Amino acid sequence: MIRQGLFAAVAGVALLLPACSPAVAPAAEAPAPAAATLAFDEANPPALVETSFESAGDRLNGIVYLANGPGPHPAVVLLHGFPGNERNLDLAQELRRQGFNVLFFHYRGAWGSEGEYSLPHVIEDVGAATAYLRANAAKLRTDPARILLVGHSMGGFAALQAAARDPAIKCVAGIAPAEMGAIADQLSQSSEAAADFAAYADQLDMLEGLDGKELVADILANRAAYDLAKLAPQMVGKSILIVLGDKDVDIPKPMAMTAAYKATQGVKVSGVELSGDHSFSWSRKELADTVIDWAKGCAGSP
Repeated sequence: MIRQGLFAAVAGVALLLPACSPAVAPAAEAPAPAAATLAFDEANPPALVETSFESAGDRLNGIVYLANGPGPHPAVVLLHGFPGNERNLDLAQELRRQGFNVLFFHYRGAWGSEGEYSLPHVIEDVGAATAYLRANAAKLRTDPARILLVGHSMGGFAALQAAARDPAIKCVAGIAPAEMGAIADQLSQSSEAAADFAAYADQLDMLEGLDGKELVADILANRAAYDLAKLAPQMVGKSILIVLGDKDVDIPKPMAMTAAYKATQGVKVSGVELSGDHSFSWSRKELADTVIDWAKGCAGSP
């Protein structure tokens, strides 16, 4: 997730409290009946599986949310942002409840995974994650032909970059995706913004091997390669979901990217704007419903 306030200021929000309390307390309502326990397949129950897999020889740490039943289930690779404070694991739980397996992992150098963190490594690690699911499809009750990429912020950037490199990926979602081409433009136009971004990166101790100045240099040197709009020809035959927050001031909105995809024949694009900040802090249910509806339409009912 890109730091809040790097490119724009966030306005304060006032929380209004009731002016008075009722004189008489309302009568207590009868408690709602307890929800019935979700029926599950005893031979193939829902489960949380700790796992790891390799990317270029480095071990990446992850967890798999296994859905109920023998499957094979469609599987979502859920990608966190920069540095990954918001992990969207509520979304993972909702997807599993709807019959999707979910793989969540940390990129090289992030949060204890081996190796060094960099944008090229992040993109490569998504490919390693999809390869892991395909290689372990039977054990994980996964349909290797129905793997979806869903990423938030920098994870959205990585999801779209990885999908462009993998013709077998037909469904990819960017939740407030970080359009690194547009971010490169902003960094190149303001030395203060570049220095601020580098300083922020340098204090992210959970990202091993990250150097702020090197990160900025990488973004500027690879501006064209990181421009998500330029990936449009490689998105033919794919379904793409872009979810934006109307109060998101952390990153540039990917308008050029969305327009390029919509203008490319054979690319199916769904654009949704929700009430929300960069993390969709007050619209988590709406976010989950949006992603799940799209995922079911793209991958088919689990």
